[in-house]
Amino acid sequence: MIRKIIYALCMLWYLLPANTTFAYTHADTLRGSNGRGRDWWKVVRYDLSVDFDTSYKRISGVNTIEFKVIGTAIDSMQIDLDARFNLEGVIFGTGQIGAGHDMEFSKLGNVIWVKYPFHSLNKDSCYNISIVYSGSPRIAVNPPWDGGLSVKKDAAGKPWVAVSCQGLGASAWWPCKDAQWEEPDSGMNITIALESDLAAVSNGRLIKTIPRAGLSPHTQWCWHVANPINNYDVSFYIGDYVHWHDTLIGEKGKLDLDYWVLRENEARARKQFAVVKQMIHCFEYWMGPYPFYEDGYKLVEAPYLGMEHQSAIAYGNDYKMGYKGYDRTGTGVGMNFDYIIVHESGHEWFGNNVTAKDIADNWIHEGITTYSETLFEECLTGKDKAAEYCRGEWHNIQNDKPMIGPYGVNEEGSNDIYDKGTAMMHMIRTMTGDDEKFRMMLRGLGQEYYHKMVTTPEVESYIASHTGLDLKAFFNQYLRTNRIPKLEYYIKKRTMHYRFTDTEPGFTLPLTASSGRKTINIQPSAEWQETKWKGGFNVHFSKDFLFEVK
Repeated sequence: MIRKIIYALCMLWYLLPANTTFAYTHADTLRGSNGRGRDWWKVVRYDLSVDFDTSYKRISGVNTIEFKVIGTAIDSMQIDLDARFNLEGVIFGTGQIGAGHDMEFSKLGNVIWVKYPFHSLNKDSCYNISIVYSGSPRIAVNPPWDGGLSVKKDAAGKPWVAVSCQGLGASAWWPCKDAQWEEPDSGMNITIALESDLAAVSNGRLIKTIPRAGLSPHTQWCWHVANPINNYDVSFYIGDYVHWHDTLIGEKGKLDLDYWVLRENEARARKQFAVVKQMIHCFEYWMGPYPFYEDGYKLVEAPYLGMEHQSAIAYGNDYKMGYKGYDRTGTGVGMNFDYIIVHESGHEWFGNNVTAKDIADNWIHEGITTYSETLFEECLTGKDKAAEYCRGEWHNIQNDKPMIGPYGVNEEGSNDIYDKGTAMMHMIRTMTGDDEKFRMMLRGLGQEYYHKMVTTPEVESYIASHTGLDLKAFFNQYLRTNRIPKLEYYIKKRTMHYRFTDTEPGFTLPLTASSGRKTINIQPSAEWQETKWKGGFNVHFSKDFLFEVK
């Protein structure tokens, strides 16, 4: 009866403030909003310890959440955990069942509702709650886009296992406050125990391994993350890995570099991963110091394409240049580097360091990171080839829906956040007309929002103020609509007439028009304008802006 009452109260608390539409469920709102079971507490630290059974693909473990009371507490706390898992206990305090105070709880789909007199806790004080659980995570069908557990075997037939969960959510394999805006301020510990002689690699630094006696090898791999970390970045990789270590001297001193690859791929990996030092130096020049010196940088071979797992980048590009040997720009320039190494590492700056509060704003992650590919190409071959690379990516734009998604329901916008996002950054750089000012703007973003959450308006305001550009209509056009500006023009009696259509109020771009040896500057708007024209009828317009010519 008590659990039924808790369920009813939880439904009431969330239905009242929910910002829902007919397209989304109550579960979407629970995942995507900072509701009544979440808003009164803040995660300070996670201590996650799991046993992983490679034979049965089963997890059993405990996650201790250190939390701080930051608001008016209610007597219910929302913890997220996939319904596939069994919940064996919730304890006020750390340790195993019986070591603290057992708490009442109920499960509603992928949510655990913990009942306790939280209102009696002191505001601004910290407490611990431990969730003991077990079960088998979902198996990923098309990772990393369809998240979950990826299970393969290496060339020797040994298990090779990893997890990916962006979008799906970290609660697909461990209990947490599964919200992109919520990171543990003091980092986390991740301990993975294996009944095998395989390695378990995770985020941060390897603190120790603890062998345990038994009928078969059983080792605990203990990792420590010093920095705040996105929930979906928390990951593990299990395999017969070879490891080597290196360092570089970067803007903040010595940075540790670690590589974990399948034993059979060591020779190929050492050759392919040699680009990492050049890449990090390039990214530090353009975007500021690597954001996680305390945790180091790792590349880990994964049984799927790749992911930006903080300080433990997942690599699965088959040791090929481009995107699995394919040039997604169609220019030939895209074969100059390994796409996955560069793109996923770029997320350490935008995505892992500067993080969107709501995944609806994930263009901040993907758009700026996709432009980091252009910046690396510029470090390799120069500005002209880099611009060619960037423009080539624009052919992948679908214009299916706006880049900003609906807020509060755990929903991204269009996949154009990658290629239209990089087009935006390129256009902003072109309009700024000062590469040093643009570079300092990128570095400033990383510094201003170092290890912080941001919103689209905050990023818009920062870029506009530091470039000196009026970008209100520009951002509205490319972020909040799926319309591409259309330039209409005609030439009559040595006069060019021109205007933009399908644009937001106030939208304009500084274009050039050229024909033969004649080049002029124009600033089209929604109103017809005209200018004297002594060129021919075969007119070419600026190629560094995203628009169509009618």
